Amino acid sequence: MADLLILKQAEEFRKEYFHRNRQAEENRQKETQAAIRIQSWFRACKVRAYLSHLQKKAIIIQKTWRGFAARARVRQMVKAAYFTVKMNFYNEMAVRIQQRWKGFYVRKYVHNFYARKTYLEQILIKNELVRKELDEIGEAQKRENEHLEAVKQQKNKIHQAHQLHYLISTNQLPGVFNSPYRQTPHEMELLLRQVKYQVPASLAHKDTGYPRGIRDSVGVSFSGSLESQGTISTRTWDLRTRLPPIASRNTRQKTKRL
Repeated sequence: MADLLILKQAEEFRKEYFHRNRQAEENRQKETQAAIRIQSWFRACKVRAYLSHLQKKAIIIQKTWRGFAARARVRQMVKAAYFTVKMNFYNEMAVRIQQRWKGFYVRKYVHNFYARKTYLEQILIKNELVRKELDEIGEAQKRENEHLEAVKQQKNKIHQAHQLHYLISTNQLPGVFNSPYRQTPHEMELLLRQVKYQVPASLAHKDTGYPRGIRDSVGVSFSGSLESQGTISTRTWDLRTRLPPIASRNTRQKTKRL
């Protein structure tokens, strides 16, 4: 009995041992998993903190480097701008020095300033003289043209007076240009009184009362100049009686039309 009891206790002990070992193993695995989770979480936190620290330090390094590079670039740009300003200033000063020297050299050795000034003054005086001469020539030509135009107009008026000689006033019939409402006679009326009647070419040699030589020597034609307009000779006045009458039929019709 004692042996059976011992065996039974040993069997129960063995089962209890295996049961506790199994529970211990299960608990150990759970604890291991929990420890692994804790370790992984801690390591992750540690790595994230380290990476955040590295990122912050990298940002600081980048910021410092970029500031240094920007300041260096700005210093280089300032140096280049200052160098450009200096070179421009030096070039401008060099140009001024060259201008002064070239002007001095040219005025002293190449061109005489006072001689050139005298030459220009003489040119101005000559230009004024030439301009005055040209003005005088222009005025003379203008006066000559005006004189020629006046002579031409006077000749045209004389020719018109020859053409309208039949409109001259008479004692019996006043002329067209001799208006009673005018204080003085018209210019054409005065011109008609001065000019001589000019015989047409078709009627110049038809008059049988005088020979051709005598009729030509009487001077019934008008020369055309105002200086030769004098008093009508009695011989020429006598010849007018043989000319066609002024108050003919055609003349009356023309007078009525006017």
